[in-house]
Amino acid sequence: MDSEADAEQGLSSFGLNSSQTTAGAVNKPPLNWGRDFGLNGATDAAPASKRKAKKAKKDALPEACTPDDILWREINVILGKDYVDQVLLEGQERHSPFKYHDEAEFEVVAMSSTGNGLAKSAEAAHPWVVAIPFVLPGEKVRARVYRNDRMYSAADLIEVLEPNTELRDDSGVQCKYFTRCGGCQYQMVPYAKQLELKRDVVVKAYNNYAEMPATAIPTIESTMPSPLQYNYRTKITPHFEAPNRHQKKEESNYLDTGERPEWFKIGFNQVGQHKVMDIEDCPIATPIINETLPAVRANAIKNLFQYKKGVSLILRDSLPQPDDVEALATDIEKHICLTDHRATARERVGSYFFEYPNGSFFQNNNCVLPSLTSYVESRIFDADKSGSPPPTHLVDAYCGAGLFAITLAARFDTVVGIELSAESIRAATRNAELNHIPSSKIKFQAGDATEIFRTVKSFPPSETVVVIDPPRKGCDWVFLKQLLAFGPRRVVYVSCNVHTQARDVGMMVNLGGYVLESVRGFDLFPQTAHVESVAVLRLE
Repeated sequence: MDSEADAEQGLSSFGLNSSQTTAGAVNKPPLNWGRDFGLNGATDAAPASKRKAKKAKKDALPEACTPDDILWREINVILGKDYVDQVLLEGQERHSPFKYHDEAEFEVVAMSSTGNGLAKSAEAAHPWVVAIPFVLPGEKVRARVYRNDRMYSAADLIEVLEPNTELRDDSGVQCKYFTRCGGCQYQMVPYAKQLELKRDVVVKAYNNYAEMPATAIPTIESTMPSPLQYNYRTKITPHFEAPNRHQKKEESNYLDTGERPEWFKIGFNQVGQHKVMDIEDCPIATPIINETLPAVRANAIKNLFQYKKGVSLILRDSLPQPDDVEALATDIEKHICLTDHRATARERVGSYFFEYPNGSFFQNNNCVLPSLTSYVESRIFDADKSGSPPPTHLVDAYCGAGLFAITLAARFDTVVGIELSAESIRAATRNAELNHIPSSKIKFQAGDATEIFRTVKSFPPSETVVVIDPPRKGCDWVFLKQLLAFGPRRVVYVSCNVHTQARDVGMMVNLGGYVLESVRGFDLFPQTAHVESVAVLRLE
């Protein structure tokens, strides 16, 4: 979408318009990154008792950028800031019109950023939001309330009474557990519409968290699709609970039978519950994972009475162990499934090969990674219209196994990657060797990302690009202060949490003299509400 009209149309799928979602249009708490940011003012005196402390915690607005805070801002938009302010003033924000297990009909008016429908009901005594999974804007549904919270209730879907035929196509659902398993939210949505919904998540995140003038936020680009919409996920971690003391008394009934007791579930959490449901296959996982899963389940069932605590299994799609990189290149169609956390996983991303510990982090959808790394490269080099010589130095903070450092190394003279995990640094160093990148050009070192700018003092800022790919919590203030003090020519911010990304980008623009050039979502998890985001900034 390349115009304001297109952006408005994108927001309409949420049941919102841009005037409703501009920064400052909702009752939002201050961005809370701790005292270092100097944004929160003086802290309250310690509560005089545990009861007061509990009440203070209950009455406090959610911490910024948490799922509760994201929903709180969306509630403000739906109910209106003036109404919410009045309810808070009267202390009635927890006065729900619904009781536990009340059933009612609801009109879905918007989508939350986590994939739930946000609804209102004509049966409610006063305005109130209800969050319902697996429903879409414009639908009329029947749901059962199971929890009441501040200004909203959570409910289970009973029935879609009037579907939104422009957004819903139930024939696209490929999983027999869909609407019960909490892993996917959008299987009933055609893929092109999923991409629009995810773009709207990015739009809302920047409107709500960047604290920037609307004119400083570029038109959010369309979401980059995944080549595969099913069978893409290269890692799953089904889990189960160990039998309790009463269940252990049944051990003799199951010895050598291979049968699974009804109470023993291996899989993922049910929607809205902290309860594991039994999962025999997963359509979003790769074929080799689904082929291996029955044997892994059978082994867990066979040994279930030996477990003393809950267990998370791991199944990861991997290339086989090669004799050398040439052998690896010829065996790219062969796949194995690793189930040992200590094993070494191997993947191909475009023309590059990566190895890393099976239990460590690596993106779980490698079919979209070539598009991601190519986009980052193009925004660094091809989008620069200044006529200046291209940058020569690259800093890859939070580098992990070296994905960006290695795929971008050919375009730079000098590359440095830093990562807290020494294990990941060993993998990144090995990956540089695997891809024939000389150590004279690329180096990796273990350490906190906040220390990185002390080690690159010799890098000329005007010729340096910094790529950051932090965890969900985003960058801390110590890192951002050092980044802004260093002042690299360009910053590429890759994020699995667009809300903390928007917050951090806003700080870079407002305090560091950076211009936000582009923002684009990437769909690394089709059928889910999750969206990755890439923001590119240049120093003015």
